[in-house]
Amino acid sequence: MGDVSAAPVVEPEDHEHIFRSKFPSVAVPDGVTVPEFVLHGADAYADKVALVEAGPGGKSYTYGEVARDTARFARALRSVGIRKGHVVVVALPNLAVYPVVSLGIMSAGAVFSGVNPRALASEIRKQVEDSEARLVVADEVAFHKVKDAGVPVIAIGGGDHGETMPGAIHWDDLLAAADRTGAPVVPVEPTHQSDLCALPYSSGTTGVSKGVMLTHRNLVSNLVSSMFAVGPDTEGQVVTLGLMPFFHIYGITGICCATLRHKGTVVVMDRFDLRAFLRALIDHRVAFAPLVPPVMLAMVKSPIADEFDLTALSLKSVMTAAAPLAPDLLAAFNRKFPGVQVEEAYGLTEHSCITLTHTNDKVAKRGSVGFILPNLEVKFVDPDTGKSVGENVAGEVCVRSQSVMKGYYRREEETGKTVDGDGWLHTGDVGYIDGDGDVFIVDRIKELIKYKGFQVAPAELEAVLLSHPSVLDAAVFGRGGAEEGEEELMAYVAERVASYKRVRVLNIVDAIPKSVSGKILRRQLRDEFVKKMKPAA
Repeated sequence: MGDVSAAPVVEPEDHEHIFRSKFPSVAVPDGVTVPEFVLHGADAYADKVALVEAGPGGKSYTYGEVARDTARFARALRSVGIRKGHVVVVALPNLAVYPVVSLGIMSAGAVFSGVNPRALASEIRKQVEDSEARLVVADEVAFHKVKDAGVPVIAIGGGDHGETMPGAIHWDDLLAAADRTGAPVVPVEPTHQSDLCALPYSSGTTGVSKGVMLTHRNLVSNLVSSMFAVGPDTEGQVVTLGLMPFFHIYGITGICCATLRHKGTVVVMDRFDLRAFLRALIDHRVAFAPLVPPVMLAMVKSPIADEFDLTALSLKSVMTAAAPLAPDLLAAFNRKFPGVQVEEAYGLTEHSCITLTHTNDKVAKRGSVGFILPNLEVKFVDPDTGKSVGENVAGEVCVRSQSVMKGYYRREEETGKTVDGDGWLHTGDVGYIDGDGDVFIVDRIKELIKYKGFQVAPAELEAVLLSHPSVLDAAVFGRGGAEEGEEELMAYVAERVASYKRVRVLNIVDAIPKSVSGKILRRQLRDEFVKKMKPAA
């Protein structure tokens, strides 16, 4: 691939600075659904392992079994009354069967909506109600949280026939019944690319959790763009770690669908435990591991890693997303794992997953989240003037492509605030593009700290704090009030940043609270800190 100029395209009619990919556009196939796109060519790999659970006795699926059971489950869903456009909530941990469930839902013309099975019962019920779900798929842990949600439950696990989940329809029994029934009596309404296929819920860290409406076209176009540099020589060769939650768009699209499309193997892990994690990397010869910075932090700083022969790793690259990667952490990772390429990426649920990334043949520029993918347009908007800006000037990252969501479910006003009339998705993130076409994310607009007329990015100060040998993790947020705290650490930061960026209050905690996707829950930290600082009544 030859380099193409990264200079902005200036449109004379409105003087917009619009940046496009350095690489040629790639064709998005028409008329195919997500399951058809992902499982295309599965017959040629029928006996190859597609999904395997890490650890002793873990369940596995071959490509032949994935294709077979996806079709079986789609048929079973129709037999219990699920029709085109109906939402099915999936409350499962990471299991080998998870992609089969989600692809089966989409194959039936229904809409997959993943939820964290470890969330509170009230949180799961809220998603069931808000999405107007017709059915829930749950394991034994989640079943007791959804059994009273007022919709039927399909049970996975819990004994041979789901004895521990009374009243539920057991997975194996349902598939067997569908096999006996054969073709559905009710005619199947054809599924189009413009139809919804997924309704993931946004994290809710910056507001009320919302259902993000994604179509088959959204996800297929995102997969085509994000995998444009994957050559045919790697088909069937790559073993990918499936640690990120599959209910999150990063897990189900960026890991499962992308790997299955190229007939690799997903090594499925439900929870992060450093010993089990490193053992899985070695035993399954994992080559590619999508991670979040907290996992990389543990790999670098925990003495547990020293228990393993790290030269036995087959790991070639890791992709980190969801939260900024501190420069010192990246440097420490490179020292400890010198043969592993680190690819930073940037994506949003509202953009169907990956938006900016690197490829294996382009060395990542330190601190960059990569370049603009083919078929995408990006601009950077000054939050104060609303005007787009040129190279090396920070502004709100806005993106336009076929991967932009259809909208927030039943929230037209919030949709209008996020996707404008020209189709630009306003991400709420501040970033800039340099002269080489590499993009850098500064921080969230809502999390920027304003101090004496200056804007301070929490991520910059967190990176400085993390470089101190006595700091395991860090989070920064704005607060007015007295200047007090741990003098050594505040002095350490003050020596490394401008005066208006100084840390003025420190609060030492046991752990930094983060979402399942690795994002710092600053609002929770801020609320807890304010409560702590209030004088006792």
